Amino acid sequence: MDDSDLIRQIKHGNVELYSELMRRYQRKIMAFILHMLRSTKMELVAEDLCSETFYKAYRSLHSFREVDAQFSTWLYTIARNTVLSELRKQRSVHIPLEESGVMPIAPMDAAPEQRLLQGERMALVRDAINALPEKQRSALILREYEGLDYQEIADVLGGTVSSVKSLLFRARGSVKVQLEPYFEETESEAFEGMKLR
Repeated sequence: MDDSDLIRQIKHGNVELYSELMRRYQRKIMAFILHMLRSTKMELVAEDLCSETFYKAYRSLHSFREVDAQFSTWLYTIARNTVLSELRKQRSVHIPLEESGVMPIAPMDAAPEQRLLQGERMALVRDAINALPEKQRSALILREYEGLDYQEIADVLGGTVSSVKSLLFRARGSVKVQLEPYFEETESEAFEGMKLR
């Protein structure tokens, strides 16, 4: 059954099928929430916010209309609004992306120095993403980590496709500028190493 069939049956009283919708989207929504959070203290509430997202979606499912958005887009919007509401309550708390629990792992066959360097680079990228303004960070996470298309991101953020493209352009540019000093330094070190040989 696709999402539309499930939603139709849930609306007609077959509420136990909602657990199937949750199973389909729980990992993605949890990963998105963890990326949105910016405080190690807030990491502990990620599961609660995920549950709250699905609870809100369930309570509002009767008003969901497929002609307006896909279910996944609607769910990301609810998750985003739930996280932003929680962040407003606790303005002073921030979670680093590296603490989110969602990060790629270096292959085990990589040499230790390669794994160390890769881990260092991933940490720099996460720090650069964490430093972005909220809308740019959300757009970048939805595009690069969650794989949403421009229209879906626009629906989640409540903007237009052109505003999403602009947010992504600025976000990628900002991340690039933040990372340039590091990569110039490593290229310089490699060049120095070549001259000594």
